[in-house]
Amino acid sequence: MKRSLWFPGLMLLALAGCNDGRIPLVLYSPHGRDLLSLLETEYESRHPDIDVRWLDMGSQEVYDRIRTEAANPQADIWFGGPDTIFARGAAEGLLQTHRPEWADALPEKSRDPGNLYFGLYEAVPILVFNSDAVPDAEAPHDWQDLLDERWQGRLIIRDPLASGTMRTAFGLIIARSVAETNDTAAGFAWLRRLDAQTKEYVVNPALLFEKLTRQEGLVSIWELTDLLFLQQRGVPLDYHFPSTGTPVIDDSIGIVAGARHPEEAKAFVDWVGSRETLLLTAAQAFRLPARTDFPAEDLPDWAQEARRQIIRADVDWDLMAERGAKWMSRWDREVRGRG
Repeated sequence: MKRSLWFPGLMLLALAGCNDGRIPLVLYSPHGRDLLSLLETEYESRHPDIDVRWLDMGSQEVYDRIRTEAANPQADIWFGGPDTIFARGAAEGLLQTHRPEWADALPEKSRDPGNLYFGLYEAVPILVFNSDAVPDAEAPHDWQDLLDERWQGRLIIRDPLASGTMRTAFGLIIARSVAETNDTAAGFAWLRRLDAQTKEYVVNPALLFEKLTRQEGLVSIWELTDLLFLQQRGVPLDYHFPSTGTPVIDDSIGIVAGARHPEEAKAFVDWVGSRETLLLTAAQAFRLPARTDFPAEDLPDWAQEARRQIIRADVDWDLMAERGAKWMSRWDREVRGRG
């Protein structure tokens, strides 16, 4: 049963027991089938007593599910999502302490001071366009370009309420407003203009890519990893890194408080952040390691090129962690569909 457990009823049945005698290790993750299947296969080959099981959903949905299940946890590992969401989970007691063997190889900003979660990968929001319909020179090169009148009704966006990537991108706009004016007003005004450009907020990445490929929309915002997978498969989508900077996300990992298999969870976390595994996921799953102890030449060509091109935005991550949920609630009430 190597699968994403999509439906709650089936999930509960699947998590209830392991018929072949192996220990079920349950991951809740937004990372998608490609990465999760790769890690499942690799880990089980090294640990034949473990049955890695995973539920693939948006990063906000992972947080919501772990929070809902707090009295009776079903997951062992919270695997992926912005550290701002992990910070909320940590404050609510949803994570338990474990300092992995690779923690000292991370920048200080990527390590939770309470050892509850750690940055594993770097996730990079980018500007996406259909390369069959939009010449590279005319495609958006920065956030402000999305407000050009040529993209009115041609912008499709992943619903930010379910997506950590989109919450971070929107949060960047508002946090910049606070930094420049000491107020959120300019940021929300910008997001209203973006809303006026937007044709649709779609429920999942697969639908986003389908609509962009069919030219039902021509431009979007998303994350680097998925675009590299799509390009590898010949999908006519391309991207630019925003020229004024993009919020490079600490894509984190932690162990769920009250996990049914805490020792097995610790062993998995140690393994997934090891040098060997990070090089594997960089080569086969387009993940940028958050660790800083790799010589550039050890990384695949795509990762070396990305690190050269990315302009890292100066972001007040503490402010986004503290106020981000309230900002998005306000966006949903006052901005969505009203631009």
